[in-house]
Parts: sequence; C-alpha cells; structure tokens
Amino acid sequence: MLRLALKMLYGDLAKYTMLVCGLSFCALLMTQQSSVFCGLLLWTTATVRNIRAPIWVADEKVEQVNEVVSLREIEVQRVRSIQGVKWAVPIFWSIQQARLPDGTFQGIQLTGLDSTSLVGQPSHMVAGTVEDLRLPNAVIVDQVAIEKFKKKGITLHLGSTFELNDKEARVVGICKTERSFLGQPYVYTTYSRALEYSPRQRKELSFILASPKDEFRASEVIAQINQLRGMRAFTEQDFAWRTIVWYFTNTGIPISFGIVVLLGVVVGIAIAGQTFYLFVHENLRFMAALKAMGAGMGTLTKMVFLQAFTVGFTGYGLGIGLASAFGTAVLKKGQPPFYMPWQILVFTGAVIVLICCLSAFVGLIKIARTEAAIVFK
Repeated sequence: MLRLALKMLYGDLAKYTMLVCGLSFCALLMTQQSSVFCGLLLWTTATVRNIRAPIWVADEKVEQVNEVVSLREIEVQRVRSIQGVKWAVPIFWSIQQARLPDGTFQGIQLTGLDSTSLVGQPSHMVAGTVEDLRLPNAVIVDQVAIEKFKKKGITLHLGSTFELNDKEARVVGICKTERSFLGQPYVYTTYSRALEYSPRQRKELSFILASPKDEFRASEVIAQINQLRGMRAFTEQDFAWRTIVWYFTNTGIPISFGIVVLLGVVVGIAIAGQTFYLFVHENLRFMAALKAMGAGMGTLTKMVFLQAFTVGFTGYGLGIGLASAFGTAVLKKGQPPFYMPWQILVFTGAVIVLICCLSAFVGLIKIARTEAAIVFK
C-alpha cells in the first residue's frame, strides 16, 4: 500500500513538482531570513569579538557594547587593586571621522589599545605587525577600511596616510576583523594616541579589560568589581549576549524579519494545503476503490501521511540547500550578514512538519467523507 501511495504521488508529476517547489520556497525563505537575522545580531557584538578579553568593565549605566559612558582613568587602578585581578588595562573606543587625502571624510571606529601589553589587538594580521603600533602616528586598519576607502577612490596600503582630528595617521598594518553592525571600519592605535586623535573630554576611558588570576574564577572577580561604585563588570560572553538582547528588545529588527518569516509560513501552508487538497481530490476515486476493497482509515492515513512527508522532506532538503548556497556566496563577499546555527534548521524542519501534517489532515477529511460506493457510480 505504501508503495502504491508513492506511485500515486510521483504519477502526478505536475502537482508533485508544485508541492515540492512551494515547500522549498517556504523552507528557503524561513532559513535565509532567520540566518540573516542571526547574522545581523551577531554583527552587533563585533567589538566584543574583535577585542578579546575575559572581563569587560564599563560604567554601571552601560547597557551594550556599542554604547560608551566614559570612565575616569583612575578607575583602572581601582580595578587593579582587586585581589583576584591578574591584570587590567584601559581601552578607548569611539566613532570618529577620518579625513582622506582628497578632502572627503569616512567614519571609523577608533580603538585605542594599551601601548605596553597591546591587549585587544587584532587576531588576524594580513600585512604588517601589531608591534608597529608603537611607531609614531601608527594605525592598523581592517579590510572594511580598505573597501570603504577604495569606493572613494583611495587605495590604502602600508605607508598610506590620512588625518584624524587634524593629526596624521600612518597605516603600518592591515588586519581582518569581524564586521560591525554600525558599518564603520575598525582603526587600531595605542591608547595614548587615540586620545590625541579624538576631541578632548573630561572623561575619556571607554572600557577596562581585565583578567582573573589563575586561582580565581571570573564570576568571583566580577562580583568584587561590581562592588566598586559606578562600575559594572561582565564576562565576554555575557557582554555579547547583553548586547544581542538589547538590540532584540529595543529595535525593530525582530519585527521586520519576523513578518517575513511569518509570510513564508503562510505561503507554505497556503500552497501546500491547496495543492495537496487538489491532489487528494483527483485521486479520490482510487482511495474509494481501496476502501471498497477493505482498506481501513488507518491504512489510508499512513498512505496520505507518507505522501505528505515525502514531499515535505524533499522540499525541506532543497530549501536548506538553496539557503546554504546563498550563505556560502554572501560570506565570501562579507555581506549581507549570515549565520545559520542548528536551531534554525530545527525551527524550519518543525514548521515544514507542521505544514505537512495540516496538509495531510485536509486530505484525510476529504477521504473520510467519501463513501466507498462512489467507485461504482
């Protein structure tokens, strides 16, 4: 009987193709949009992932990493005085305007590293070395800066110069970083030079990076730091998740992508349900003949569900494959953002199963209401 069900399904090639295409489009739309959404949220944590440190210390009012409330530089010494702190260094981060040789401007994310330890340095250097940051007026730019400057007719290479706050910045290295949600390139220099490149403020320390001693857990050190007035500490993972949650709850990104995913579900249900109903309707005389020969509703139910899930799994596989091909293509270009965790595959699979079940039930209702005697009419 099950083999007969598959022969009936494959025998109507037009409707089989329509069902597979509808579910493939549904799976593609849900997977692709969900992956872009996850990639976009991952971009919001680029600063945390580019500047690696076990513990981040910020002002107590800071809610996410792209929001800076400056601290006093004396706070570094206060953090260093904590018993469980192995080391603590200052770091500067802000959005600045770089003046190009032709007079145009480009926004950048200026990152100032501790000149002694260079904690938070780029992990992947394409050209030059991080130690060259100690040279006069030295900066390291990332691949996004190369792209942005090139669009404005400027080719950046080792030795190129531009201005920050009317001061010369000379490129001594090129690195590869995680792209940022803000869309601006990262420019690295030393902490003291970053202060020169930015307008003077009363408080200029952005964050404090720290590490616990070997005999202390990070949670213990964070609890001690949080007792200091005006400061709050996070682990690297906590700060990243806090940033993701902030963008999720305070922006319209989830609603925008959620509507598209919902439309994919609705389209899948509409196309699959209607087409499967027509498929069952046209094969109703065969189902009635089987009823007349003694086939019970249990057997017919197995046949209908086999047909529905055969189409569903085929459409799911094609949709996931197309979404993966899209992700591979865009990851080579670096944008748009794309990140496909296993949870997305499970979510898409669950929705496809739901669509298959609904479609099968629609067909079974029609079969249950059909009398076996119809085959003799």
